[in-house]
Amino acid sequence: MRRWFAIALCFPLLSAAQPVASTGDYLSRMDGDQDGKISLLEYQDWLSYAFDAMDANRDGLLDAQEQPASGRSARAALSREQHRLTLAERFGKQDRNRDGWLDARELASPPQ
Repeated sequence: MRRWFAIALCFPLLSAAQPVASTGDYLSRMDGDQDGKISLLEYQDWLSYAFDAMDANRDGLLDAQEQPASGRSARAALSREQHRLTLAERFGKQDRNRDGWLDARELASPPQ
């Protein structure tokens, strides 16, 4: 269950005011330096917004009260560092050519 929660934090929920029409559109929003590729840091920063939004007391830790209810037992706390490590693992799985960057094709592909 903890793994599912960590993965759920990885997917941004974009508002209706900012629809994403294509992978290229998504890439351009994640691409902070606009170089046409996504670095690990850009990936982690973009996909950490949900963690940041849930961290009500801004202590870098999602305790059980800050995590969404699942109908199961209380969840273990999740640190920002643990969350970013999970994102780094996912990035590595999506970086199919192992060049340290994600292009539009890799970004659109599920992790291997």
